[in-house]
Amino acid sequence: MLVGTLGSAVVLGWITLAADGVAPRAAYTTWSHYGGSADSAQYSALAQIDRANVRGLVLAWSYAAPRRSTPGRGLLSNLAFSPLVVDGTMYVLGQQNAIVALDAATGAGRWSRPLEGRPPMRGLSYWASADGHDRRLLFSADNFLHALDAGTGEPIASFGAGGRVDLREGIPRAPAGRNIQSQTPGLVFENLILMGSNPTEDHDAPPGDIRAFDVVTGKLVWTFHTIPRAGEYGYDTWPEEAWTRIGGANAWAEIAVDEARAIAYFPLGSPTYDFYGADRKGANLFGNCLVALDARTGKRLWHFQTVHHDLWDYDLATGPKLLTVEHEGKRVDAVAQATKFGFLYVLNRETGEPLWPIEERPVPASDVPGESAWPTQPFPSKPPPFSRQAFTASDLNPHLDEGDRARLERFVHGLRNEGLFTPPSVRGSMQMPGQFGAANWGAASVDPLAGLLYLRSVDLPTSNTLREITPRPSTPTRTSGTPDGRQMYRRLCAACHGMVETRLRTVAALGRDQFAATVRSGRSNMPPFPQLTDGEITSIFNHLVNAPEAAAAPAAGPYVEGQTRYVGQFANLILGDNSLPAIKPPWSELVAYDLNEGTIRWRVPFGNVPVLSARGTTGTGSFRAHRNGPVTTAGGLIFLASGGDATVRAHDTRTGDVLWEHVLPANPDGIPAVYEVGGRQFVAFFAGTERDYPETVWKPGDPAAQGYYVFALPAATAPAGN
Repeated sequence: MLVGTLGSAVVLGWITLAADGVAPRAAYTTWSHYGGSADSAQYSALAQIDRANVRGLVLAWSYAAPRRSTPGRGLLSNLAFSPLVVDGTMYVLGQQNAIVALDAATGAGRWSRPLEGRPPMRGLSYWASADGHDRRLLFSADNFLHALDAGTGEPIASFGAGGRVDLREGIPRAPAGRNIQSQTPGLVFENLILMGSNPTEDHDAPPGDIRAFDVVTGKLVWTFHTIPRAGEYGYDTWPEEAWTRIGGANAWAEIAVDEARAIAYFPLGSPTYDFYGADRKGANLFGNCLVALDARTGKRLWHFQTVHHDLWDYDLATGPKLLTVEHEGKRVDAVAQATKFGFLYVLNRETGEPLWPIEERPVPASDVPGESAWPTQPFPSKPPPFSRQAFTASDLNPHLDEGDRARLERFVHGLRNEGLFTPPSVRGSMQMPGQFGAANWGAASVDPLAGLLYLRSVDLPTSNTLREITPRPSTPTRTSGTPDGRQMYRRLCAACHGMVETRLRTVAALGRDQFAATVRSGRSNMPPFPQLTDGEITSIFNHLVNAPEAAAAPAAGPYVEGQTRYVGQFANLILGDNSLPAIKPPWSELVAYDLNEGTIRWRVPFGNVPVLSARGTTGTGSFRAHRNGPVTTAGGLIFLASGGDATVRAHDTRTGDVLWEHVLPANPDGIPAVYEVGGRQFVAFFAGTERDYPETVWKPGDPAAQGYYVFALPAATAPAGN
């Protein structure tokens, strides 16, 4: 394992605790932070809605934020937005790409502030001065950190330059056209906002430095270099001056803060390029690390690396969860980190020491020329994995027809398949879990004082075939001046999209105008390309529709004389002809851990697939359920949304049984918000229409129905107080 140093723990300091050694706890009765609280627990202590009465939930109000597709103004179709609620006001992203304030009890509008360009996709951050007179909303949009007056929606002119801070400033290789902003909001601690980033997964992506800004002035307070520079800890785990040419290792998932100790926990992603690391030989700190920093100074306290020299795009896509457990007869404040590859690492929150032994085990070597896969990876002895970590022909989906099963059996037999951490290969390799997880964004919630963790897990294998490419100088246009769509696709798109034949029908169905709007504004993890002209976008569109065989060559990355490199495919799901996963169900599950014992209490399928439900087959789990998160409550409930079947549900924390469900007219996504106004408890869900999947696996949503759906017990029957 890598804790503190390569093989040993180093703790540089910590904040003085209360006399009994236990940090004071938040009440968990508000929803003023993304994820509910500063520790991102996704937990509410409100208990008016409980196991006994949850079946009585009704729609209290809704607010429409219809899908937009105006070129240059951004799409509201790729949201997984989670509301904030402060003092009876709910803050959301609404119509016209506006930040909107609503009455949290009724949905009545209070103010609206339209935005230009790419909006915040997952949520906002809130800060208030000690006297409560200065209240601000902070968010990223079009690569700027903005501040609005929470009471009026007016920009705070004294924040940065005219109410905004350019997030690209100070980031190496971050020109005007480069996306930097993370879709996940920053986290407010005292008078700071802690910020991750999402600098794309291109070969020439910038480093994913962690930064803290003053919420009053907008000034940069500290920076932590995730790809170390000369003289910094971890520099020797990279080639010399790697930060000048290697990028990524960014925090794009949820951040957590232990407010009593002033420790911030950042889950970091993989370095770029994701599948071939010959130019970044070494363990590559702080890629794929959980990093604990002094929240006030950015000083490293400890780190734990979950993957050494990542070749699988195994980002830490789920935020760390803080909770207190009974361990060896003592109360221990712990942090639990879920991963894309199905392991849950549980560490002492102060020191980074594992609660149960973690063993470095040998893993398969790479067979790709020039590559040096790390010889071992960290395997926890406890708790057990929450996802399947292998896929062979014996695991094929029984809901495929005979011919398709035979095709997939031949395909699987032809891959290099040596279990977890089989490296990408030129012959093709199996990756299980695939690049979407196991655990992905927003996947975990906790009961923080009971030592319980609830996790939404996905089982979707992917394959990866590397191709050798010799880079050429970029030539985005033909000598005649006509844009060359093939060259532009290879330079801008193919490093992420790779083989695109399966996407051609989607591109054609979008039409040129919708395709242009998507390219200019971005979508999900795809950055925006506002600098492209209409002619350039049209050339890429025509190339994808008319010349699929040319689009299959992945981009080579920056030109280096005489250099060759290998590139692969992102999100190359192994699917049947009916669009169902090749692996047998369940494809998504809700898993309950007791981290006092390091055991799994129960696991149940989460959601259904329309084509199978219509035949009476349920309990399969949703397909690609990787962008929504659970919320646990003191009422013994877990609220979770399933976009695949457009259903929101409440599960029993004791058993996982579904106690309530409601079908929405759009596809629910994101993390619910649980809050109270006037003695009445509410649960708010966002629902969108982003998915362009076949109706066999995804229930289509009504674009006009995108918005927010808020549930409560009927006013006449809701118990008084909580």
